[in-house]
Amino acid sequence: MSTSNSIPGEQPVLITGATGFLGSYLLRSLVKSGHQNIRALRRPDSNLALVADIQGTVEWVEGDLLDPAALEDAMQGIRQVYHCAATVSFDPQMVRTMLRTNVEGTANVVNAALWEGVDKLVHVSSIAAIGRSPEEKNVSENTKWQRSPLHSNYAISKYLSEQEAWRGMAEGLNVSVVNPSVILGSGRWEDGPLQLFRLGWKAFPFYATGVSGFVDVRDVAQAMIRLMQQESSGQRYIISGENLSFQAVQTMISEGLGKRAPRYRVNAFVQEIAWRVEWLRTRFGGPPPLITRETARHANAVYYYDNSKSLKDLQLTYTPISETIAAVCRQFSEAATNGFQPMMLPV
Repeated sequence: MSTSNSIPGEQPVLITGATGFLGSYLLRSLVKSGHQNIRALRRPDSNLALVADIQGTVEWVEGDLLDPAALEDAMQGIRQVYHCAATVSFDPQMVRTMLRTNVEGTANVVNAALWEGVDKLVHVSSIAAIGRSPEEKNVSENTKWQRSPLHSNYAISKYLSEQEAWRGMAEGLNVSVVNPSVILGSGRWEDGPLQLFRLGWKAFPFYATGVSGFVDVRDVAQAMIRLMQQESSGQRYIISGENLSFQAVQTMISEGLGKRAPRYRVNAFVQEIAWRVEWLRTRFGGPPPLITRETARHANAVYYYDNSKSLKDLQLTYTPISETIAAVCRQFSEAATNGFQPMMLPV
């Protein structure tokens, strides 16, 4: 990797998942800060739309998380690794692929980092990887994981993925972990939580009854950078700006898009019908389901995530979710005029 244009003292960095939602914001943040010693991993078929304007400032290498040799090649000369790549899906048909990518892929990243003598790995986990129970609604970094039907297949994959990161630490790798809550920001409008904006645009009349943590994608990127700069390791951090009801979030989105707010509560009976209707639709050749059994039940779960550790140790100042939603709604409205092309909030 060429270092001729590097900032003095700058550490060579590798980002996995740099073309994805969070990874692209992290990449953009590093580039904006003047970091020039960046290598980014992408698959041959990766969509580069989110990083099109900064491609020339980064050394791109092709590889796959499931190819150990390619990962070792990508990490040659690298001192710091941000592991953002993962599959996020609540589609039952994607479970096996997701488990392999998230668990085996992370194991390969950890093994390559150990082999190449990387100084530090910052691993992106999720609040889904933290334990929860029906009795305890307040969740912190110390909440214990336990077997439970409350855990989605995605949650299980992220828990096992995080265990691979800690296994790397036990074998001598400096590891820190971020556990973001529901991440909001502009990007590919069909992905993950951004579908909430599509539902708002369609004036979707139903609202979920659950409560969860929400965070601006730029805050997650900033937390990762600060965590990488710290000498300490072995810590995990819930990265979450605010605990909000899905009804409140859906209402803010509807107002930001100039649409009617949802007015019908989705009770347990409607929830169970909805995911079954979606399942039947996909069985007859329809597109991937908007609602699955897991997403329907998660949207009605109530959990409050404690961000005090990130406030204290990382000195984060979280963006108000109302500001994030307002900015994304403006960009979504613009995107609606050009076929919903991928867009990013300014870093």
